[in-house]
Amino acid sequence: MDTWKFFDITHKEHVICNPTSLEKFQRLIDLLRLSPGDRVLELATGKGELLIRLAEQYQINGVGVDISPFCIRDAQAKLAARAPQAQITFLEMGGADYQPDEPESFDLTVCLGASWIFDGHAGTLQALERMTKPGGWLVVGEPYFLQEPDPAYLEMAGFSAHTFGSHYENAAAGQALGLVLMYTLVSNLDEWDTYEGLQWVASENYAREHPDDPDVPELLARVRGGRDEYLRYGRHTLGWAIYVFRKG
Repeated sequence: MDTWKFFDITHKEHVICNPTSLEKFQRLIDLLRLSPGDRVLELATGKGELLIRLAEQYQINGVGVDISPFCIRDAQAKLAARAPQAQITFLEMGGADYQPDEPESFDLTVCLGASWIFDGHAGTLQALERMTKPGGWLVVGEPYFLQEPDPAYLEMAGFSAHTFGSHYENAAAGQALGLVLMYTLVSNLDEWDTYEGLQWVASENYAREHPDDPDVPELLARVRGGRDEYLRYGRHTLGWAIYVFRKG
């Protein structure tokens, strides 16, 4: 099954595609206190909700990059409906392939939940740091282990014990680059349950509405397997936080 079709179906009910509440998402936006015309880059922008909210609140200029044609379609439709005058461009391409016209040219750089683009959390921070102005903001979202993961969980999830660090290690990775840790937004179980549960709803509804789609058996097998993995292990093993750094 096409990866981006799978993601599109399973995230159909999501406004933002990570386990953060809309209230915390808005808190992040309020904390940034950007100015009109500030330049913002978001890699793996998803449906573009962050950039559009930043444009609505601060009148920023933005670039959103995502490899999924479904996400870019949704982001462009949302932009046309909510902020048609905003200076935002959405690009369908891999995040690692994006190169700014000039280094250190963005007031804010963001990557939420897609550190695989740069081979991990530290690599993501290094890449964003090179694109961020001195005094600018870097915002990354990254999972972390709440406890020593059960080997059975690692096998089910396809992780190793070193796939993620601890919450402290995620924060320290930015500080090791000379970034100043300004804030963290840590998700709770209700936010995780919402993020995971909306995927179950969306996939089961899709299967009922599209019984002739040949991808349905694989879709349901993957989502139901992920549901069992989450309820048995992941809910108490994997955390999520958004880390807000400032470049000196």
